[in-house]
Amino acid sequence: MDEGPFNEAGDVLRSLLPRELGDARTRAHRYGIKVWFGPNDPAKEHYEAQVVGARYVPEASALALEVGFHSEHPKTEDNERTLAALLRSERRWRKALGPEAVGGPFLGRDSWRRLSETWVDPDLSDPDLAVEIGTRLYEYIAALEPLLRKT
Repeated sequence: MDEGPFNEAGDVLRSLLPRELGDARTRAHRYGIKVWFGPNDPAKEHYEAQVVGARYVPEASALALEVGFHSEHPKTEDNERTLAALLRSERRWRKALGPEAVGGPFLGRDSWRRLSETWVDPDLSDPDLAVEIGTRLYEYIAALEPLLRKT
């Protein structure tokens, strides 16, 4: 299956990650990539870049790319607790991530939470997109992973 820019984005990301974070696990597919640390199965708290429909991003005419962190526990309160902890530390990550990072409900599922940004109507065939995705995922991991490991 064609993985578009996402398989290459995983390679870019792995080249940037410091060893002390451990092995990053990735799962790329045609419309996204999921990144996590730990066991082989994807963690409920992970980083992701994924194509989302314009219905979730009103500024988009066709589609958007969401890049950032997800908390996808079965219980809403677990997701809310994770997001709240990150938002309490906003001063620590805001400088690195900028104003684009938004904390709130997951795009398309109210019980999950996200700290992510959306890129409106990206050109998925742009040869530079994989580097941009991999680099931005690295920035999210570098800013958030130390905070998540403290909780």
